Amino acid sequence: MPDNIIEVKDLKKTYPGGVEAVRGVTFSVQAGEFFGFLGPNGAGKTTTINMLVNLVKRTSGDIRIDGLKFEEKPQEIYRRVGFAMQEIGLDETSTAREMLHLHGRLYHLPTDRIASQVDKLLKLVELEKVADRFTATYSGGMRRRFDLALSLMHEPKILFLDEPTQGLDPHARQLIWNHLRELNRAGMTIFLTTHFMEEAETLCDRLAIMDKGQIVTEGTVPELLAKHEAKNLEDVFLRTTGSNLGDEEVNLNATDPYSRNRM
Repeated sequence: MPDNIIEVKDLKKTYPGGVEAVRGVTFSVQAGEFFGFLGPNGAGKTTTINMLVNLVKRTSGDIRIDGLKFEEKPQEIYRRVGFAMQEIGLDETSTAREMLHLHGRLYHLPTDRIASQVDKLLKLVELEKVADRFTATYSGGMRRRFDLALSLMHEPKILFLDEPTQGLDPHARQLIWNHLRELNRAGMTIFLTTHFMEEAETLCDRLAIMDKGQIVTEGTVPELLAKHEAKNLEDVFLRTTGSNLGDEEVNLNATDPYSRNRM
């Protein structure tokens, strides 16, 4: 069996006023695995992934990324992970090519490697023809694909994705799925949060379903179907969370300054 590249034990996040966004989450992800967090809006998915990449400080619990702890070797971890957030923030006065070169310099990559990475990533996300246009002119799907390219500039071992296809049309969503499959086949570990059944079932080797700050079930799709005597993943979702797909529930996001309704 592969070694665990992500290990999380009893992870908790409590906001002022005693609001418990994440309540004792424990799980692990194997090296090279495509692992998914599935759950309704407000389940605590984004808070969890933000703690995994150190954007939100945990209240308690243990996190190890590739055997390392943020409190001991944060820079080592940052070099090993890429993160594409649900909210995309781009410098709209720069071109895609300029931004990729800047990211390469921020990661102290050699000049020749930056050039080769830029060409490789623009081809991967199919933005070669618009690479010298300002990102302000990009459509939603183009911006998503470019954000993915930025997260891959330093060739991370682990890629964290928070709702990467939220709001995209089916064609743009399929393009991103294809890119992610290619990255995973090449050996990259991918951690995905989503509330789309089809996305989770299509991409993920293994899933954890989260609701109200806790993991309510975990396993491969066949294991989940058998465990919950369900006919499909949607049935598992409904049985374990009691939520309808696409529900906009009253949730805890307002207490999280990083989430902006993205839990």
